Amino acid sequence: MGTPDLMKSEDAKNILPDNLFGLHRGEETLRTKALGILKEKENLKVHLAVVEAAMDIADIFRQFETDDEDLKVLQLMGMRTFNAFGASLKLALSGYHQNSALILRDVLETVFLVDLFSRDHSLIEEWRFADKKAIKRKFSPFQVRVKLDDLDGFTERKRADLYELFSELAGHPTMKSAWMMRPDKNGDAVIGPFMEATALEAVISEMGRLAVQIGEKLITFFPQDWETGIYAQADFIEKNRKWIETFFPNAVRRKPE
Repeated sequence: MGTPDLMKSEDAKNILPDNLFGLHRGEETLRTKALGILKEKENLKVHLAVVEAAMDIADIFRQFETDDEDLKVLQLMGMRTFNAFGASLKLALSGYHQNSALILRDVLETVFLVDLFSRDHSLIEEWRFADKKAIKRKFSPFQVRVKLDDLDGFTERKRADLYELFSELAGHPTMKSAWMMRPDKNGDAVIGPFMEATALEAVISEMGRLAVQIGEKLITFFPQDWETGIYAQADFIEKNRKWIETFFPNAVRRKPE
């Protein structure tokens, strides 16, 4: 016998307090509204396609059997982003835009750390055995961003700007954080979930950008002779190509020297 749908049964009101049950029903109504918005937004579908492909990369990667403890760290990073994307999308479609963005800040931190590890594999073992003092000195979110900027020769510290934006809008209780609690940008903040096309589009757009980054970094750790990973990697590369063509049509890809 299948599991009964408790949320539709008469017993549901005996499981959840009335207000919580009503909140859930409201969230499901907002989800339907969100899907209606997505149906009319082809660009958002492109973002979601690359999010799905990046999640597939993480799911396939975790299935690779290895005794390499460093590689297991990257598998766990992928699993972390899989869960984060799933939770963030769930919240976004249910009308919790600010909370969805908060989870994406976690993905951003993970992207930066995986990016650093992809450039210097020796840092993975160092990170695994680092104590709190060493983590703060070398692997804190701030230190990781600075190291990446230095490696890239970036002086404008745009990674820090992006991280601060996520923090101000979603991560910390600031006055700016109230912006993401307003269905109308000129109106008052509201309590509880709401659905608004601009807010939904902003969150899913950031989700797509992060999916591109984490997917590109994770596949660099795929063993070259691992046949199982070929199909997920090819699917991600194709959807990543479509994403770039959609949002950066004039981008010039530098040819390998």
